Amino acid sequence: MSNGEYVPSTTEWVRNQVELYESSNGTEGYELRDSGLPVILVTNNGRNTGAIRKTPLMRVKVGEAYVLVASMGGQPKNPVWYYNLVADPNVTIRDRTEVTPMRAREVTDAAERATLWAAATEAFPPYIEYQQRCERPIPVFLAEPV
Repeated sequence: MSNGEYVPSTTEWVRNQVELYESSNGTEGYELRDSGLPVILVTNNGRNTGAIRKTPLMRVKVGEAYVLVASMGGQPKNPVWYYNLVADPNVTIRDRTEVTPMRAREVTDAAERATLWAAATEAFPPYIEYQQRCERPIPVFLAEPV
């Protein structure tokens, strides 16, 4: 991770969720809006600016690792954080009160991806609809402790 300055998301609900999650040290804001489903915060570096970015993603834990799904709600393009992780795979994951440095890798092996996709869709079934909605294969990363 760099020593860049934190630049909040331009999306209001994301910005507010990150602020609540962090200001409470993970005791609040750890659910996706009003869904009751848990989220983690992924902190990474911007590939062009070096700025610190923070993104709430659905909590999909497999062993000690986390599955990061670049769905962008089924939009036709990848989220910006996808390109940031490709450029610099070093991330920090906040899971409620636990903060862990990790290294993310895009999963390209078909069998491994299928296993992780199944875990992701079990944790957050809308991923299935998101994939049906877009033509791009939704990228999957595995963030593992360093």
